[in-house]
Amino acid sequence: MLSNYFPILLFIAVGLAIGVIPIVLGKIVAPNRPDSEKNSPYECGFEAFEDARMKFDVRYYLIAILFILFDLEIAFLFPWAVVIQQIGLPGFIAMMVFLGILVAGFIYEWAKGALEWE
Repeated sequence: MLSNYFPILLFIAVGLAIGVIPIVLGKIVAPNRPDSEKNSPYECGFEAFEDARMKFDVRYYLIAILFILFDLEIAFLFPWAVVIQQIGLPGFIAMMVFLGILVAGFIYEWAKGALEWE
């Protein structure tokens, strides 16, 4: 009964090892020579001049969400391209409908100015 759980325990142990071993090796092997440059906050190559808790413009989030949306949708093309010979014409038509909806959404957001940063 417990032997059925051995692969799960092994998977957890290997995952923990992959996460912990590089950290431990970094602490052991890497030299520790802190200075003012290394300990300073890094923000785009220049000193911070405003509060770190300031609000971002909503356009930043809009662009980020649109990027993620279209990036993930394009990921559906890879499995489709691999099995295009097996799914035939119905699969091709289904993907063309999907891409048509995706392109219509892209044209709509472009027309509404969602990609403009001013």
